Amino acid sequence: MKLNARELKLDELDKKILQILQSNAKITNAQLSIDIGLSPAPTLERVKKLETSGLIQSYHAELDTEMLGLGVQMFVQVTLKGHNKQNIDIFLESIQTIPEVIECHHVTGSGDFLLKVVSKDINTYQKLMLETVSEIQVVDSMQSMVILSTFKDSKVMPLPVI
Repeated sequence: MKLNARELKLDELDKKILQILQSNAKITNAQLSIDIGLSPAPTLERVKKLETSGLIQSYHAELDTEMLGLGVQMFVQVTLKGHNKQNIDIFLESIQTIPEVIECHHVTGSGDFLLKVVSKDINTYQKLMLETVSEIQVVDSMQSMVILSTFKDSKVMPLPVI
């Protein structure tokens, strides 16, 4: 069972650790301890506590999509043929196998899911939609929105006042 921030009893040092690690997960424990004003051993203990509690779930490298040849990004609203558990399960199982789908959100509104998709170009994207996503048996309709520009793409979570 996941704990919430109150159950973890996060103090100001924990929040500072979280802010720093969100900005630079490659920081050394020695540098982190200097930045928060605590010696290395207790700093490491705090980080381990945040990891084992599940608050810190993983560490990732942020990649440049254009350098990877993934110059097109889309949001795709997907509507299922019926909004029931079986159809949702079928869709989710299928979508997990498509690496170009980098996000999948179950949403309210006129559609059922919102996907974020990366692709080499429009032709490759079109092929993916026609030959893969639309072939998922429970997909009824899709609406694509090309991302023209991104002005904010933060992975840093705001830390609530506790």
